[in-house]
Amino acid sequence: MSYGSAAALQAAIYQRLVAELPGVAVHDALPPGGGSGTFVVLGPEEALDAGDQSGAGTDHRLVVSVISDATGFLQAKEIAVGISDALVGADLVLSRGRLVWLRFVKANARRLDAGAARRIDLRFSARVED
Repeated sequence: MSYGSAAALQAAIYQRLVAELPGVAVHDALPPGGGSGTFVVLGPEEALDAGDQSGAGTDHRLVVSVISDATGFLQAKEIAVGISDALVGADLVLSRGRLVWLRFVKANARRLDAGAARRIDLRFSARVED
């Protein structure tokens, strides 16, 4: 196992989302002041050893979030669908390592700030051969 492909995986996911979600801001961290409008944030990640007899590998469990102050969940859900469509089964080229698969795990939609904002956390699992 190695964490060596983590930055390459994040960069490839970021590039794919920017390309597939025109007009939607994609951030690596929350914007200053928490941001406003509707945007995407690359979130936490957990990396687990996934090596076996065939070689070294890592299972990256990552979160991509949609945050929106729009009324209702519809706009945030439409963007979440775009994220899922862009990433599930994607054949991303990494600068280090090789992506074996990228799968959707689950999503959690909730209200924030006493209902003033919405957040959808999409969880994915990516298997990378080192």
